[in-house]
Amino acid sequence: MKIEMKNGKIVVPNEPTIAYIEGDGVGHDIFPEAKRVFDAAVAQVFSGKRKIEWRKLLAGGEAFEKTGDYLPEGTLTEISEALIAIKGPLMTPIGDGFRSINVSLRQKLDLFACVRPVEYFAGIDAPVKAPEKVDMMIFRENTEDIYAGIEFASGSAEAAKLIEFLAKELDVHKIRFPERSAIGVKPVSPDGTKRLVRAAFDYALQQGKQRVTFVHKGNIMKFTEGGFRKWAYEVAEEYPTFTKLAYEQLKNEQGVHIADEAKEKALAERRIYVDDVIADNFLQQIVLNPQNFDVVATLNLNGDYISDALAAQVGGIGIAPGANINYQTGHAIFEATHGTAPDIAGLNKANPSSLLLSGVMMFEYLGWQSVADCIKKALAQTLSEKQFTTDLGGQLSTSEFVDLIIENIQAV
Repeated sequence: MKIEMKNGKIVVPNEPTIAYIEGDGVGHDIFPEAKRVFDAAVAQVFSGKRKIEWRKLLAGGEAFEKTGDYLPEGTLTEISEALIAIKGPLMTPIGDGFRSINVSLRQKLDLFACVRPVEYFAGIDAPVKAPEKVDMMIFRENTEDIYAGIEFASGSAEAAKLIEFLAKELDVHKIRFPERSAIGVKPVSPDGTKRLVRAAFDYALQQGKQRVTFVHKGNIMKFTEGGFRKWAYEVAEEYPTFTKLAYEQLKNEQGVHIADEAKEKALAERRIYVDDVIADNFLQQIVLNPQNFDVVATLNLNGDYISDALAAQVGGIGIAPGANINYQTGHAIFEATHGTAPDIAGLNKANPSSLLLSGVMMFEYLGWQSVADCIKKALAQTLSEKQFTTDLGGQLSTSEFVDLIIENIQAV
């Protein structure tokens, strides 16, 4: 049955239809196994009263083989109608023309928020001293910035024309080698910024988070990254917040101790502490003091760097989930965040944890929190017992790893 969006809320029937794309490479290994976990958890929690109706869609290599198109129009139509989809990793075709299937899905469905939770699971060997201090939710703007894909090759007529226009019409003469430069455009708008930042604040309020941080490079890019910062703070005015500026003013007026008490009072009243950090400094701070950050809102390229850097701190991208969501229309695609790993495809060796945790996000989005909790608890227990696939230093195959997770689900 169809999932619907009514009055700004997702309405989920007892047997919702969820579209899925297996993915390329190890996608064919991990998706069927992850689906076993999803079905087992739903059955365990609801005792047969609810279940998922899975609908397979084509994208990537399999789609190209069968239709001659990496992203068939029919797939986009079906995801649009289904509202919710989940997928494995997809290849990026080599050569000019098609840039990224993932980026195309996000742009064509206007999935403006890339949502990436990062947390540590006990038992995993991580490369930092205190990975358990990492617990953040990243909201990455998904449709603007340089990922809009507006760029022209070195030596192309388009690049020459744009560079000439900049010089003649806008008096821009800062391009060091105009005859040979490739050139791109970085669009950042108040509209794109504000809807992303509102999603971050809504999440913070719903989850009782205490801090929202805007990450940007506005010290250098004044009107794009600086614009993001400016517009983000305009959104902050719509919410019950407590800013760094207010905190500093209290310190100056009343002393540190009283200011700290005022800050604690603001947090107790569910007012969110809001600040911003320059992107390069933020990358340093998440290594030194990751516990200081809760919810992060940032632009597309910054978010790409940040989310992968944080994933590395807790053990690698193999356990990093992700979602691409339009909170206004309800459309959402949940996905494994790693690549297709063709070197181990078909060997039953890949780690399905990224996809499993993306499924946890999906069930939370559907309002089936008990299913999400069931999967996450079973996965956490399996990892805490150091039952790992080879990427985490273990010897388990994909299917053996999933068997243990399902045993833990059914033992509840």
